[in-house]
Amino acid sequence: MDIAFRPITRDDFRMIGSWFAEPLVSWWWAEDPALSAVETEYGPVVAGTDPMEVFIVVIAGREAGLIQRYRFDDEPSYAQELGPAVVVPPQAMSIDYLLADEATRGSGLGTAMVGAFVERLWADHPNCPCLIVPVHADNRASWRTLERCGFTRIAECDLEPDNPEHTPHHVIYRLDRPTRDADRALTR
Repeated sequence: MDIAFRPITRDDFRMIGSWFAEPLVSWWWAEDPALSAVETEYGPVVAGTDPMEVFIVVIAGREAGLIQRYRFDDEPSYAQELGPAVVVPPQAMSIDYLLADEATRGSGLGTAMVGAFVERLWADHPNCPCLIVPVHADNRASWRTLERCGFTRIAECDLEPDNPEHTPHHVIYRLDRPTRDADRALTR
């Protein structure tokens, strides 16, 4: 499957806003789809003043979603919120992701997207020891995607939900960087 990731630009903000307005995306992300709100959220990323890295997912030449990665070291309050349930190692990272088009969901594209992105993350961030990804417990499709990509559920805890209509119950998944032996086995 042809999957590529390109950094977001300001030209993407209108498209991202339309994705945030899509009902299922809106239910889990609860982001304001207005262009001004997207600018407020992602303008600093494009300007390089926010260290989060955000990409448009391009599948078979078509813009299909958004995926972002960030270090917990850059989000210390989030790491503290996880603290009672999970030890967050230095340089650990997390990801958030969405498939924009309802027609693409349930076809394995999410798993392919996350799997390809994790491989790129390991290459781009050689000091990252692991990924820790909290997911709302009711978002079964999201956490099943992580499981299919090799993530393991390590904890459950209450976190501030993205959508105020949700309960605070979250599940937390972890994926450790593959060892060099595992990397060699995969290339044989």
